[in-house]
Amino acid sequence: MISRRMVMIGLSAASLDCIAAQAQAPARAMKIGILYGYPKDDAEGARLHATFRQSLEAAGWAEGRNVRFEIRWTDGDGARVLTMAKELIGLKPDAILTHSTQLVAALGRETRGIPIVFAGASDPVESGLVASLARPGGNITGFSTLQFSNNGKLLELLKEVAPRLSRVAVIMNTNNPSQAGRFEGIVASGRALGMDVSTIDLKSAAEIDDAISGFAATPGGGLVILPGAFTGTHRARIIAAAAKGQLPAMYPRDFYVRDGGLMSFNANSADLFRQAAHYVDRILKGEKPADLPVQTPTRFELVINLKTARALALDVPLSVLARADEVIE
Repeated sequence: MISRRMVMIGLSAASLDCIAAQAQAPARAMKIGILYGYPKDDAEGARLHATFRQSLEAAGWAEGRNVRFEIRWTDGDGARVLTMAKELIGLKPDAILTHSTQLVAALGRETRGIPIVFAGASDPVESGLVASLARPGGNITGFSTLQFSNNGKLLELLKEVAPRLSRVAVIMNTNNPSQAGRFEGIVASGRALGMDVSTIDLKSAAEIDDAISGFAATPGGGLVILPGAFTGTHRARIIAAAAKGQLPAMYPRDFYVRDGGLMSFNANSADLFRQAAHYVDRILKGEKPADLPVQTPTRFELVINLKTARALALDVPLSVLARADEVIE
């Protein structure tokens, strides 16, 4: 017969095994939804995602172990933005990472509960994304780029490099809710500089070549390209059309300049994604986006492509080169 003592020992051992098994069982992997405005095969999108992933790993979050990503790419197509946003929200992620005012706004319309962190959005208060920088007040927070009023600096810098400019067209996509505010800042600067400022509102890639070549037909012109999913996705075509039309152009991000654009002035894109990873880490550990202030850049980077400047017959002043953070030969 089996003694009562032996039964108790067996039960105790089984309990210990159960406790040990529970201790070894992995915790539920946290789910991060990510909405990118680029095509899936875009090199810059891949670089920024790698920056975000590596920053999360440094905070202890490893893909496949305690976190998994649900990524959607809009391909710069405004019609896909809402579809992809709805799809991500339906997956009920623990947090969402995105960039661009347009993408943040689309996600924000779909959820008031899932935390959203943005790695770059212009003037989020004026855009209506958050209540204030210090107290976002809802489920959205992150790291902003240029405030609307500072967009005039883009035109001022372009005029320094191309002093003969008398007219400029702002390349934009009005599906992006931040574009109108940015444009107002550029118009104010153009007025002070005595320059005519107009818009080229692009809705499809097929419009790019004809729109830019048409503007280039009259001398004295230049371009300011505003950021967004559309211009980021179709940047190669925009850069090529500007070069063909011999148009000096100010671009919204450093990677446009590395791809052949003339110059850019903004916060560093990779830095924004690194900082966004820090906020996502804090949210996954229990903090609320409403308690995490929106942060504005402490510095902006001026990047200049001298090869492109030479092709445009521009002599970049030493005073501008001295202020440049990166000069591409």
